[in-house]
Amino acid sequence: MKAYLFPGQGSQFIGMGSDLYKKYFIAKKLFQLSNDILGFKITDIMFSKHSMNILKETQYTQLSIYIYSFIKIKTLSNFYPDMVSGHSLGEFSALAAINAFSFEEGLILVKKRAQIMQKICERISGGMAVILGLEDELVERVCYQQTRSTNGDRIVVPSNYNAHKQIVISGEYQTLKKVCHILYQIGAKKILYLPVHGAFHSPIMEPAKKALEKLIKNIHFHPPICPIYQNIHGKPVINCIEIKKNLIEQTTSPVKWKQSIKNMMIDGATLFEEISQKKFLIKMVKNIINHYDHINVK
Repeated sequence: MKAYLFPGQGSQFIGMGSDLYKKYFIAKKLFQLSNDILGFKITDIMFSKHSMNILKETQYTQLSIYIYSFIKIKTLSNFYPDMVSGHSLGEFSALAAINAFSFEEGLILVKKRAQIMQKICERISGGMAVILGLEDELVERVCYQQTRSTNGDRIVVPSNYNAHKQIVISGEYQTLKKVCHILYQIGAKKILYLPVHGAFHSPIMEPAKKALEKLIKNIHFHPPICPIYQNIHGKPVINCIEIKKNLIEQTTSPVKWKQSIKNMMIDGATLFEEISQKKFLIKMVKNIINHYDHINVK
């Protein structure tokens, strides 16, 4: 069985999609449709060789990755998924790919999602960091201990359970730095600050969750062509009402990526393919499944 994986923020790259635009008629058509719907030329940002700083801005990053991911699968001649999963923003790309909602509806939703999150990022100095080499429970405990002694928005929580001894934490930037310092002192092998300006998948995003709930509830979802393993719990879902609920909840909840991959394997996945150029997700999958010889990745 084949599983397709859709990446989130951090998978953007210079010139993303320009090769597809030149090579495929359907890609050119969808890029032009995107420009029309958005009211500006997102292609100028995506295709430019000098736009990396702009691509890092949430309002453009999310749109670019969603558009690229959907167009990429439309250029594949063999997109017949048995199951899919998307990492954070990638969950929206995955849902469009399996016909849970239309590309156009998803594009508008992602645009509004990005705008909402951008405003929160401007109001609160947030960040995210990858912690390598520590058990999940230890990272959870340090985050909890530091957050307990602060008030209001000064919070840090686990936000992505990516792979074995690889967890991402999110929160107010100064508190995040303090937690990272403590984690390094107690044995973290490596700490990497992500190139984002927000505390995604944390309680800081509660205003975004409330705004998104209204938007998502007004979109008509269709039964998907295959199960999607959703971030909120890493389990397969096909019911439209449940998909909506989980999509809303993931805004402030951690991404259970490690759990999603394990459940996909249990349910029969023998081949994983990532819809991305950087293959970050595949590196995580290899970490998770390195003792399963019968699993293949692309």
